[in-house]
Amino acid sequence: MSDASKVTEGGYGGEPGPGTVLLTGGAGFIGSHVRRLLRSQGTPVRVLAHRADVDAADTVRGDLADPASLRGICAGVTTLVHAASVINGSEEECRAVNEHGTAALVDEARRAGVRRIVYVSTAAVYGEGVHRGITEDAVDPAPVGPTSSSRLAAEKLVRAAGGTVLRPMFVYGAGDRWFIPQVASLAGYLTASLADGGSRLSLISVDDLAEAVGAVAQLPPGEVDGEVLHVTHPEPTPLAEILEVLAENSLTAALPGDAHERTVAAMGASAPRRLRLLTSDHYYDSARLWRSVDVSCGPGFRTAFPRYAQWYKDAIAAADKAS
Repeated sequence: MSDASKVTEGGYGGEPGPGTVLLTGGAGFIGSHVRRLLRSQGTPVRVLAHRADVDAADTVRGDLADPASLRGICAGVTTLVHAASVINGSEEECRAVNEHGTAALVDEARRAGVRRIVYVSTAAVYGEGVHRGITEDAVDPAPVGPTSSSRLAAEKLVRAAGGTVLRPMFVYGAGDRWFIPQVASLAGYLTASLADGGSRLSLISVDDLAEAVGAVAQLPPGEVDGEVLHVTHPEPTPLAEILEVLAENSLTAALPGDAHERTVAAMGASAPRRLRLLTSDHYYDSARLWRSVDVSCGPGFRTAFPRYAQWYKDAIAAADKAS
C-alpha cells in the first residue's frame, strides 16, 4: 500500500488530529514557534532543513532552491505547513525559493496525498496603499518588490492545490529582528509623524500566530480549503500606543544615539516604502480566521508585549556590541 493511500479523514494511518506535519522554515522566526507549539501538543513534526550543520531527530534534508532534493519529502505526511520564504533577497533568489520552491513542494504534497497545505504568507502582498479594515477579497494584491511578488505567486500555487493561505502583517515577539527593532530605533522620527493622528497597524504576537497556524493545520478537510485568511489581532494598534509601550519598557532608552541614522541606512532604497508602511494605516479584518478556529486571538499589544521586552533588550544590546 502506498503512503498516499494510507491518508484518511482522521489523519495518517487513521490517527486523529493533523497526523505527521512537514514544516518548512522550522528554524526561522515564525516557523520555530510553530515547531515548538506542535511538538508541545504531541504532533509528529518533520522539519525540512537545508543547512548541513542542522542535525536533529525531527529534521529531513532538502532545499527549496533545489527541487530535486525535495523528491519524496512528503511521504507519510498528512499536513504541510509551509513557513519558509526568502526575505529581501534578489529577484532571482526570491523566485527560486518562494515561487519555484513552493511549486516543487506543492507537487510533492500532491504526489504523496497530503491532506492539508497551510502557507504562511504576508499582508504585504497588498502593496503600499492605505488599508483600513479590509477583508481578504476587498482589494486586489499589488505587491512591491521581489519578496512580495514571489510570495503572491506562491500563494496562487498553494490555493490552486486546495491549500490555505495565511496573511499576518506585523509580527512581534522573541526572534523578531525587523518590526519592533525598527520601530524602536525610529522612535524620534515616528513620534514626529503623530502630528496627523498617527497610523493604526495590524499586529499579532508570534505565539498567537503560531497558535492560529496550528489550529488551521488541524481543521477538517473541506474547511477553509483554497481560502486566504488574515491573521491579525482583531483590534488595530495605534502607532502612538506602540511607541508608548516601548518607552514604558525602556526599549527606546536602550538604543544608541545614532539608531535612527543606522536604521535608515540599513533600509537602503526601501527606506521610504518601509516608513510609509509604518506611518499610514495598515490594518486588516481578521474575523474570518477567528470564526474558523477554536483558539484565542490573544491579548492586545499593551498587555502582551512586556513578556517579550527582555528578549528585545538583549537582542538590541547584542546587535550594538557586534556593530
